Amino acid sequence: MELGAFSVSLSVKDINVSKEFYEKLGFAMVGGDVAQNWAIMRNGDHTIGLFQGMFEKNAMTFNPGWDKTCNKLDSFADVRELQKKFKAAGVEIKDEVDESTSGPGNFSVVDPDGNPILFDQHV
Repeated sequence: MELGAFSVSLSVKDINVSKEFYEKLGFAMVGGDVAQNWAIMRNGDHTIGLFQGMFEKNAMTFNPGWDKTCNKLDSFADVRELQKKFKAAGVEIKDEVDESTSGPGNFSVVDPDGNPILFDQHV
């Protein structure tokens, strides 16, 4: 089952301080808007999202429909399809996506240790 591009979404206290720190580690901003308190940072194949005031905890994020550099894939498992498969497997869904819709959407699950996993489709 293909889940899409993977990144880590970090809940940060100060977007500017965090952005500067990760730039020192070799990450460059490739998306987002610091004025809106979010930045997408990349170093090679590694992507992190910095989010101030948007999430309670750090989260793993999968983006169905995108490759690792946010290019749209020709075919992919839609978030609604993933949600249905997870439900059928007995996974509890948090913040469900409306299965009667199409296009962008998201849902999340929480692993047994309380770690949030976001499935966020932009296409």
